[in-house]
Amino acid sequence: MKYRTIGTNPDTRREVSVLALGAMLFGSVTDEKTSFAILDRYAEAGGTFIDTSDNYAFWVDGGQGGQSEELLGRWRRSSGAGDEIVIATKLGARPLAPGTSYVDNAEGLSAKIIRESAERSRERLGVDRIDLLYAHIEDRAVEVAETVEGFGALVAEGTVGLLGASNHAIWRVERARALAAASGLPGYEVLQYQHSLLRPRFDVPESIFQDGSLGHAGAELLSYLRAEPALTLVAYSPLLGGAYTRQDKQVPPDYDHPGTPARLAVLREVAKECGASLNQVVLAWQIGSAFPVIPLVGASSVAQLEESLAAVDLELTDDQRARLDAAH
Repeated sequence: MKYRTIGTNPDTRREVSVLALGAMLFGSVTDEKTSFAILDRYAEAGGTFIDTSDNYAFWVDGGQGGQSEELLGRWRRSSGAGDEIVIATKLGARPLAPGTSYVDNAEGLSAKIIRESAERSRERLGVDRIDLLYAHIEDRAVEVAETVEGFGALVAEGTVGLLGASNHAIWRVERARALAAASGLPGYEVLQYQHSLLRPRFDVPESIFQDGSLGHAGAELLSYLRAEPALTLVAYSPLLGGAYTRQDKQVPPDYDHPGTPARLAVLREVAKECGASLNQVVLAWQIGSAFPVIPLVGASSVAQLEESLAAVDLELTDDQRARLDAAH
Protein backbone atom coordinates (compact mmCIF):
# COMPACT_ATOMS: atom_id res chain seq x y z
CA MET A 1 0.00 0.00 0.00
CA LYS A 2 1.01 3.61 -0.54
CA TYR A 3 0.00 6.59 1.58
CA ARG A 4 -0.49 10.34 1.42
CA THR A 5 -1.32 13.04 3.93
CA ILE A 6 -4.65 14.84 4.01
CA GLY A 7 -4.95 18.12 5.87
CA THR A 8 -2.30 20.62 6.92
CA ASN A 9 -2.76 21.22 10.65
CA PRO A 10 -0.43 18.96 12.68
CA ASP A 11 -3.25 18.41 15.19
CA THR A 12 -5.75 17.07 12.67
CA ARG A 13 -3.95 15.98 9.49
CA ARG A 14 -3.85 12.25 8.79
CA GLU A 15 -1.85 9.84 6.71
CA VAL A 16 -4.22 7.67 4.68
CA SER A 17 -3.93 4.99 2.03
CA VAL A 18 -4.02 6.22 -1.57
CA LEU A 19 -7.05 3.99 -2.19
CA ALA A 20 -10.16 4.66 -0.11
CA LEU A 21 -12.92 2.12 0.51
CA GLY A 22 -16.56 3.13 0.26
CA ALA A 23 -18.93 1.52 2.77
CA MET A 24 -22.16 2.94 1.32
CA LEU A 25 -24.01 -0.37 0.97
CA PHE A 26 -22.44 -2.20 3.90
CA GLY A 27 -25.10 -3.37 6.33
CA SER A 28 -27.92 -3.01 3.81
CA VAL A 29 -27.43 -4.40 0.29
CA THR A 30 -24.12 -6.03 1.28
CA ASP A 31 -24.67 -8.36 4.24
CA GLU A 32 -22.60 -8.18 7.40
CA LYS A 33 -20.47 -11.27 6.77
CA THR A 34 -19.45 -10.08 3.30
CA SER A 35 -18.93 -6.50 4.51
CA PHE A 36 -16.65 -7.68 7.32
CA ALA A 37 -14.65 -9.85 4.90
CA ILE A 38 -14.11 -6.88 2.57
CA LEU A 39 -13.13 -4.60 5.45
CA ASP A 40 -10.77 -7.22 6.89
CA ARG A 41 -9.03 -7.72 3.54
CA TYR A 42 -8.75 -3.97 2.98
CA ALA A 43 -7.14 -3.46 6.39
CA GLU A 44 -4.86 -6.47 5.86
CA ALA A 45 -3.63 -4.91 2.60
CA GLY A 46 -2.76 -1.70 4.43
CA GLY A 47 -5.93 0.22 3.58
CA THR A 48 -6.68 2.88 6.18
CA PHE A 49 -9.29 5.25 4.66
CA ILE A 50 -12.96 4.24 4.88
CA ASP A 51 -15.86 6.42 3.70
CA THR A 52 -19.49 6.46 4.80
CA SER A 53 -22.37 8.86 5.51
CA ASP A 54 -25.13 9.24 8.06
CA ASN A 55 -27.76 8.70 5.34
CA TYR A 56 -26.39 5.44 3.88
CA ALA A 57 -28.43 3.68 2.71
CA PHE A 58 -31.86 5.26 3.33
CA TRP A 59 -33.14 4.42 -0.16
CA VAL A 60 -32.82 0.67 0.41
CA ASP A 61 -35.57 0.39 3.02
CA GLY A 62 -37.20 3.81 2.86
CA GLY A 63 -35.74 4.80 6.22
CA GLN A 64 -33.27 7.50 7.18
CA GLY A 65 -30.00 5.63 6.84
CA GLY A 66 -27.35 4.88 9.45
CA GLN A 67 -26.87 1.18 8.60
CA SER A 68 -23.40 1.73 7.17
CA GLU A 69 -22.13 3.71 10.17
CA GLU A 70 -23.59 1.13 12.54
CA LEU A 71 -21.89 -1.73 10.70
CA LEU A 72 -18.56 0.09 10.74
CA GLY A 73 -18.95 0.56 14.47
CA ARG A 74 -19.51 -3.18 14.93
CA TRP A 75 -16.55 -4.00 12.67
CA ARG A 76 -14.25 -1.66 14.58
CA ARG A 77 -15.16 -3.35 17.87
CA SER A 78 -14.91 -6.92 16.57
CA SER A 79 -11.70 -6.41 14.56
CA GLY A 80 -9.89 -4.34 17.14
CA ALA A 81 -9.22 -1.64 14.54
CA GLY A 82 -7.50 1.32 16.12
CA ASP A 83 -6.58 4.89 15.28
CA GLU A 84 -4.72 3.79 12.17
CA ILE A 85 -8.13 3.44 10.46
CA VAL A 86 -9.43 6.84 9.33
CA ILE A 87 -13.20 6.92 8.97
CA ALA A 88 -14.82 9.76 7.06
CA THR A 89 -18.54 10.40 7.26
CA LYS A 90 -20.96 13.04 5.99
CA LEU A 91 -23.98 14.95 7.20
CA GLY A 92 -26.58 17.26 5.72
CA ALA A 93 -28.35 14.85 3.35
CA ARG A 94 -30.05 12.55 5.84
CA PRO A 95 -33.85 12.59 5.34
CA LEU A 96 -35.67 14.17 8.26
CA ALA A 97 -38.37 11.51 8.12
CA PRO A 98 -38.71 7.97 6.77
CA GLY A 99 -40.12 7.80 3.27
CA THR A 100 -38.57 11.12 2.23
CA SER A 101 -35.17 11.92 0.73
CA TYR A 102 -32.46 14.55 0.54
CA VAL A 103 -34.23 16.02 -2.50
CA ASP A 104 -37.36 17.10 -0.64
CA ASN A 105 -36.57 16.81 3.08
CA ALA A 106 -32.83 16.95 3.85
CA GLU A 107 -31.63 17.71 7.36
CA GLY A 108 -29.48 20.56 6.07
CA LEU A 109 -26.45 22.36 7.47
CA SER A 110 -27.63 24.53 10.34
CA ALA A 111 -25.36 24.71 13.38
CA LYS A 112 -27.95 22.77 15.40
CA ILE A 113 -28.17 19.96 12.86
CA ILE A 114 -24.39 19.78 12.45
CA ARG A 115 -23.95 19.26 16.18
CA GLU A 116 -26.79 16.76 16.57
CA SER A 117 -25.95 14.77 13.46
CA ALA A 118 -22.25 14.57 14.29
CA GLU A 119 -23.08 13.29 17.75
CA ARG A 120 -25.33 10.57 16.33
CA SER A 121 -22.61 9.56 13.85
CA ARG A 122 -20.03 9.30 16.62
CA GLU A 123 -22.38 7.06 18.58
CA ARG A 124 -23.07 4.79 15.61
CA LEU A 125 -19.38 4.58 14.72
CA GLY A 126 -18.32 4.14 18.33
CA VAL A 127 -15.64 6.83 18.17
CA ASP A 128 -14.74 9.80 20.33
CA ARG A 129 -13.68 11.84 17.31
CA ILE A 130 -14.73 11.75 13.66
CA ASP A 131 -11.52 11.84 11.65
CA LEU A 132 -13.05 13.62 8.64
CA LEU A 133 -16.54 15.13 8.46
CA TYR A 134 -18.06 16.36 5.21
CA ALA A 135 -20.92 18.70 4.40
CA HIS A 136 -22.65 16.20 2.11
CA ILE A 137 -24.78 18.53 -0.04
CA GLU A 138 -25.46 22.25 -0.11
CA ASP A 139 -28.03 23.95 2.09
CA ARG A 140 -28.81 27.33 0.57
CA ALA A 141 -31.44 28.04 3.22
CA VAL A 142 -28.66 28.48 5.81
CA GLU A 143 -26.04 31.21 5.73
CA VAL A 144 -22.57 29.88 4.89
CA ALA A 145 -21.18 31.58 8.00
CA GLU A 146 -23.47 29.56 10.27
CA THR A 147 -22.33 26.30 8.67
CA VAL A 148 -18.66 27.31 8.95
CA GLU A 149 -19.08 28.21 12.61
CA GLY A 150 -21.02 25.02 13.31
CA PHE A 151 -18.28 22.81 11.92
CA GLY A 152 -15.57 24.93 13.52
CA ALA A 153 -17.08 24.51 16.97
CA LEU A 154 -16.84 20.72 16.72
CA VAL A 155 -13.19 20.87 15.67
CA ALA A 156 -12.43 23.22 18.58
CA GLU A 157 -14.07 20.76 20.98
CA GLY A 158 -12.03 17.88 19.59
CA THR A 159 -14.97 15.77 18.43
CA VAL A 160 -14.10 16.29 14.75
CA GLY A 161 -10.71 16.39 13.05
CA LEU A 162 -10.67 17.40 9.37
CA LEU A 163 -13.49 19.05 7.43
CA GLY A 164 -14.62 18.48 3.88
CA ALA A 165 -17.34 19.32 1.38
CA SER A 166 -19.08 17.24 -1.26
CA ASN A 167 -21.40 18.15 -4.12
CA HIS A 168 -21.11 21.91 -3.62
CA ALA A 169 -20.69 24.68 -6.17
CA ILE A 170 -17.02 25.64 -6.10
CA TRP A 171 -17.86 29.26 -5.42
CA ARG A 172 -19.60 28.16 -2.22
CA VAL A 173 -16.63 26.04 -1.20
CA GLU A 174 -14.33 29.01 -1.70
CA ARG A 175 -16.72 31.35 0.14
CA ALA A 176 -16.82 28.96 3.10
CA ARG A 177 -13.04 28.59 3.14
CA ALA A 178 -12.55 32.36 2.94
CA LEU A 179 -14.98 32.96 5.80
CA ALA A 180 -13.26 30.32 7.90
CA ALA A 181 -9.82 31.82 7.25
CA ALA A 182 -11.02 35.32 8.08
CA SER A 183 -12.50 34.07 11.36
CA GLY A 184 -9.54 31.93 12.35
CA LEU A 185 -11.63 28.78 11.99
CA PRO A 186 -10.75 25.50 10.26
CA GLY A 187 -11.98 25.23 6.70
CA TYR A 188 -12.69 22.50 4.19
CA GLU A 189 -9.50 20.63 3.26
CA VAL A 190 -10.93 17.56 1.49
CA LEU A 191 -13.37 17.75 -1.42
CA GLN A 192 -15.39 14.72 -2.48
CA TYR A 193 -16.85 14.73 -5.98
CA GLN A 194 -17.63 12.22 -8.69
CA HIS A 195 -14.58 11.88 -10.93
CA SER A 196 -13.45 9.33 -13.48
CA LEU A 197 -11.45 9.09 -16.69
CA LEU A 198 -14.57 9.57 -18.79
CA ARG A 199 -15.95 13.09 -18.72
CA PRO A 200 -19.68 13.68 -18.28
CA ARG A 201 -21.84 16.44 -19.67
CA PHE A 202 -22.22 19.10 -17.01
CA ASP A 203 -25.29 20.81 -18.44
CA VAL A 204 -27.74 18.01 -17.61
CA PRO A 205 -30.07 19.10 -14.77
CA GLU A 206 -30.36 16.71 -11.82
CA SER A 207 -32.72 16.45 -8.88
CA ILE A 208 -30.82 18.95 -6.71
CA PHE A 209 -28.84 20.67 -9.46
CA GLN A 210 -31.29 22.60 -11.63
CA ASP A 211 -28.54 24.28 -13.67
CA GLY A 212 -26.55 21.12 -14.31
CA SER A 213 -24.39 18.88 -12.16
CA LEU A 214 -22.40 20.31 -9.27
CA GLY A 215 -21.49 16.81 -8.10
CA HIS A 216 -18.96 16.02 -10.82
CA ALA A 217 -15.37 17.24 -10.84
CA GLY A 218 -15.41 19.59 -13.81
CA ALA A 219 -12.90 22.06 -15.19
CA GLU A 220 -13.56 24.66 -12.50
CA LEU A 221 -12.97 22.23 -9.64
CA LEU A 222 -9.89 20.70 -11.27
CA SER A 223 -8.35 24.12 -11.90
CA TYR A 224 -9.15 25.04 -8.27
CA LEU A 225 -7.29 21.95 -7.06
CA ARG A 226 -4.27 22.78 -9.20
CA ALA A 227 -4.18 26.24 -7.63
CA GLU A 228 -4.67 24.93 -4.08
CA PRO A 229 -2.25 22.00 -3.62
CA ALA A 230 -3.12 21.66 0.07
CA LEU A 231 -6.58 20.42 -0.93
CA THR A 232 -7.28 16.75 -1.67
CA LEU A 233 -9.90 15.38 -4.05
CA VAL A 234 -11.58 12.15 -2.97
CA ALA A 235 -13.04 10.81 -6.21
CA TYR A 236 -16.24 8.85 -5.78
CA SER A 237 -17.62 6.47 -8.41
CA PRO A 238 -14.26 6.34 -10.22
CA LEU A 239 -15.27 3.09 -11.94
CA LEU A 240 -18.77 4.28 -12.89
CA GLY A 241 -20.48 1.42 -11.11
CA GLY A 242 -18.70 -1.20 -13.19
CA ALA A 243 -19.50 0.34 -16.58
CA TYR A 244 -15.91 0.07 -17.82
CA THR A 245 -15.80 -3.71 -17.64
CA ARG A 246 -19.21 -5.28 -16.99
CA GLN A 247 -21.36 -6.32 -19.93
CA ASP A 248 -24.52 -5.80 -17.88
CA LYS A 249 -23.61 -2.19 -17.05
CA GLN A 250 -24.00 0.71 -19.45
CA VAL A 251 -22.05 3.96 -19.36
CA PRO A 252 -24.39 6.46 -17.62
CA PRO A 253 -26.48 8.64 -19.96
CA ASP A 254 -24.65 11.86 -19.08
CA TYR A 255 -21.47 10.31 -20.53
CA ASP A 256 -23.15 9.76 -23.91
CA HIS A 257 -21.32 12.30 -26.07
CA PRO A 258 -18.67 12.20 -28.84
CA GLY A 259 -15.70 12.38 -26.47
CA THR A 260 -16.49 9.12 -24.69
CA PRO A 261 -15.58 6.62 -27.47
CA ALA A 262 -12.23 8.36 -28.02
CA ARG A 263 -11.29 8.19 -24.34
CA LEU A 264 -12.43 4.56 -24.11
CA ALA A 265 -10.29 3.67 -27.12
CA VAL A 266 -7.14 5.11 -25.52
CA LEU A 267 -8.02 3.48 -22.20
CA ARG A 268 -8.22 0.08 -23.90
CA GLU A 269 -4.87 0.66 -25.63
CA VAL A 270 -3.13 1.56 -22.39
CA ALA A 271 -4.70 -1.35 -20.51
CA LYS A 272 -3.44 -3.75 -23.17
CA GLU A 273 0.06 -2.26 -22.98
CA CYS A 274 0.08 -2.61 -19.19
CA GLY A 275 -1.50 -6.06 -19.04
CA ALA A 276 -4.03 -4.55 -16.65
CA SER A 277 -7.80 -4.21 -16.50
CA LEU A 278 -9.56 -1.03 -17.59
CA ASN A 279 -10.55 -0.43 -13.96
CA GLN A 280 -6.96 -0.69 -12.78
CA VAL A 281 -5.75 1.82 -15.36
CA VAL A 282 -8.44 4.31 -14.34
CA LEU A 283 -7.47 4.01 -10.68
CA ALA A 284 -3.74 4.24 -11.42
CA TRP A 285 -4.38 7.33 -13.55
CA GLN A 286 -6.11 8.99 -10.59
CA ILE A 287 -3.57 7.94 -7.97
CA GLY A 288 -0.72 9.35 -10.05
CA SER A 289 -2.47 12.63 -10.82
CA ALA A 290 -0.56 15.92 -10.83
CA PHE A 291 -2.68 17.08 -7.87
CA PRO A 292 -3.79 14.94 -4.90
CA VAL A 293 -6.56 12.52 -5.88
CA ILE A 294 -7.69 9.56 -3.79
CA PRO A 295 -10.04 7.21 -5.64
CA LEU A 296 -12.93 5.97 -3.52
CA VAL A 297 -13.90 2.46 -4.61
CA GLY A 298 -16.85 0.34 -3.66
CA ALA A 299 -16.82 -3.45 -3.50
CA SER A 300 -19.50 -6.07 -3.04
CA SER A 301 -16.99 -8.92 -2.86
CA VAL A 302 -13.39 -9.50 -1.84
CA ALA A 303 -12.58 -10.33 -5.48
CA GLN A 304 -13.71 -6.87 -6.60
CA LEU A 305 -11.58 -5.29 -3.89
CA GLU A 306 -8.53 -7.33 -4.96
CA GLU A 307 -8.74 -5.90 -8.48
CA SER A 308 -8.75 -2.36 -7.10
CA LEU A 309 -5.91 -3.04 -4.65
CA ALA A 310 -3.70 -4.22 -7.50
CA ALA A 311 -4.03 -0.80 -9.14
CA VAL A 312 -2.00 0.80 -6.35
CA ASP A 313 1.21 -0.72 -7.75
CA LEU A 314 0.42 0.00 -11.40
CA GLU A 315 2.72 2.74 -12.71
CA LEU A 316 1.71 4.48 -15.93
CA THR A 317 4.40 5.98 -18.15
CA ASP A 318 4.41 9.70 -18.87
CA ASP A 319 3.40 8.90 -22.45
CA GLN A 320 0.46 6.75 -21.37
CA ARG A 321 -0.73 9.38 -18.95
CA ALA A 322 -0.43 12.12 -21.57
CA ARG A 323 -2.48 10.07 -24.04
CA LEU A 324 -5.19 9.43 -21.48
CA ASP A 325 -5.31 13.11 -20.55
CA ALA A 326 -5.47 14.33 -24.15
CA ALA A 327 -8.09 11.97 -25.56
CA HIS A 328 -11.32 13.74 -26.47
